[in-house]
Amino acid sequence: MDATTSHLVARAKERMDAGDPYGAIHLLLEAMESGRAFADAHNLLGLAYSAVGRREDAVAEFDHALRLNPRYVDAHLHRAVMLNDLGRYDEAVAAFSAAQGLGAVDHTGFAAPVASQLANLHAELGEAYVEAGGLNEAIEQYGRATQLRPEYVDLRYRLARLRLDAGDAVVGTGELEAILELRPTFFDARAALGMACHLGGDAAGARQAWERCRVERPDEPRIAVYLALLGRIAGRASGAGG
Repeated sequence: MDATTSHLVARAKERMDAGDPYGAIHLLLEAMESGRAFADAHNLLGLAYSAVGRREDAVAEFDHALRLNPRYVDAHLHRAVMLNDLGRYDEAVAAFSAAQGLGAVDHTGFAAPVASQLANLHAELGEAYVEAGGLNEAIEQYGRATQLRPEYVDLRYRLARLRLDAGDAVVGTGELEAILELRPTFFDARAALGMACHLGGDAAGARQAWERCRVERPDEPRIAVYLALLGRIAGRASGAGG
């Protein structure tokens, strides 16, 4: 998540802790508008909805969290509780069993929930390094996070953006392409891929990525600006060559 979205989610957690789910819902819906809210935000919104009796909406948010992170144990458990309250008992049992299955030791050598927690802690430490100006240290922490949970595309996306900030367009491009193979509809990753290609001197790759972004979101202003600037650069190069 970007800084603004992270701040909104942090404030929403504070409102939930203070017993104000309505305030949390307001903040989380604002965070969702950015399109950059990840699984934690949707899980928290599900909890807030459940606290005010909006059970169907809560299930929908837990479902959204699990689409983003299928190994999110808390979301499976919260979903099981809501499904049980809605009388959808078979689905509740399945959700509870899914959470239990994630408790086994996985490829990391840790129980799955522990590995997930460690990955998120590495990411939090990475953000602390970013705020302190330690870009290389942040990249190291996000690298550890993604080793623990390579399926967490939000962490991989953040790592790719940090690599671009560090001037490593080649590795950033490769990571963004891998992310898009896992989630082709990840708009921000495709927009970032265009930037990575541009920084790496691949104008054709940048145009291809941004043209696809324009098809997906024709009203997105930044994509139109990127393509316009790309066209001007190409025009200048052509004029200089002539």
